Amino acid sequence: MSGPVDGQSLREISRQLADGSLRPVALCEATQVRHEPSLNAYKSWAPAYARRQAEAADAAFSAGIHLGALQGIPISVKDLYGVAGLPTFAGSPRELPAAWRREGPMVRRLRGQLAVVTGKTHTVEFAFGGLGTSMHWPVPWNSRDRTVHRAPGGSSSGAGASLVEGTALLAFGTDTGGSVRIPASFTGTVGLKTTWGRWSLDGIVPLSPSLDTPGILTRSVDDAAFAFEALDGETVPDVESLANLRVGIAESFFFDETSPGVAERIDEAIGALEAAGASLGPLALPGCAELFDLYHRGGIVAPELFRFLTCDLPEWLPTLDPRVRARLEAGSALPAWEYLQRKVRYAALGAAAIEALAKVDVLVAPTVPITPPPIADLADDATYARLNMLALRNTCVVSFLGLCALTLPIGSDAAGMPVGLQLIGPPHSEARLLALGRAFERLFAARGIWEPPTHVA
Repeated sequence: MSGPVDGQSLREISRQLADGSLRPVALCEATQVRHEPSLNAYKSWAPAYARRQAEAADAAFSAGIHLGALQGIPISVKDLYGVAGLPTFAGSPRELPAAWRREGPMVRRLRGQLAVVTGKTHTVEFAFGGLGTSMHWPVPWNSRDRTVHRAPGGSSSGAGASLVEGTALLAFGTDTGGSVRIPASFTGTVGLKTTWGRWSLDGIVPLSPSLDTPGILTRSVDDAAFAFEALDGETVPDVESLANLRVGIAESFFFDETSPGVAERIDEAIGALEAAGASLGPLALPGCAELFDLYHRGGIVAPELFRFLTCDLPEWLPTLDPRVRARLEAGSALPAWEYLQRKVRYAALGAAAIEALAKVDVLVAPTVPITPPPIADLADDATYARLNMLALRNTCVVSFLGLCALTLPIGSDAAGMPVGLQLIGPPHSEARLLALGRAFERLFAARGIWEPPTHVA
């Protein structure tokens, strides 16, 4: 059965569920038949669990009870979120204590609307990695390439895969230094990195409490706008014209070491915006190189993860993926004064970034400068370390400056893999970014830069 999902937006599917022309159980079945175990999207694939939820949503609709726009919608959840009835591994080799099954506000919002949780998707161990690899579990396939096993992007490594295979129509991830935007960019999907503190982190295994943000991945910007409104409550306005829109072009830092075809796709997208009447100009964010250098030395993420594991899960330290351990140790011996000084510096640069962004309506940059590398190329630790930091470069500095961001697909690079355009805005500008992203999406589709998904598999 393909009709309920092929070529349908979340908005259209939700409307059909509400008017009874589509039943939640039929939608659940239509998405479940698309599951490909070999793609390894899920740590905990839960078809029977999902069907029970679909039946509950169906019964509610039949009784005239409509609890929200996500009622009956299949949604995957990153294996950091607590979900009652499903184990939490956080990418580690064994299940975390039962307390980590407790549902926080984000999952409760899904429950309150009778959404359908399809299962728990894979994550890099304790979310500390940008490529999506794991020593403990099978690495999800980036299914945009069905012949070469390429990096799916991390740390929400199974989230994009679940969307592309079609088992989920919305995916919950988390983003600390790029963990929603990188897998979205790598898999040709849309990823929203929210402002720190906007959505609750309660019920989510932490990486860096100072930087962690819940986020979402979707098949289109319109889907992201629809889901954001359902989860957040703020309305996403419609932007009908891009005339006189002030678009800042990120400085060369964001374009260094781009893979063949990445910069070219960005240039094409920028050209389309200019042709639509947007006003373009360069804009530099303060301290990007400095922030990235600090991240090489552990930033504040490594010491915060080290504290969490040492204090809350000490028995998990001996089994850490060696690559996670190597990054963890880079910050484990950081003096308290230097940790605090780094936080002060982040805040100062963040304030300067907000001031700089006031000069434009949006800043654009490549989401990830590199093509998704083949997993075989990552066997060497030095190569992994270099490419992991490159994958994180353009997203992590945005996080450290306290900004919010959206990535949307804009075509393919020379390797035939997706390229993402990152839209960057000041804190709490999510609705504005989604509005602009939706307008960009329409423009790019009209100009053949981006092809709207006609199917999800």
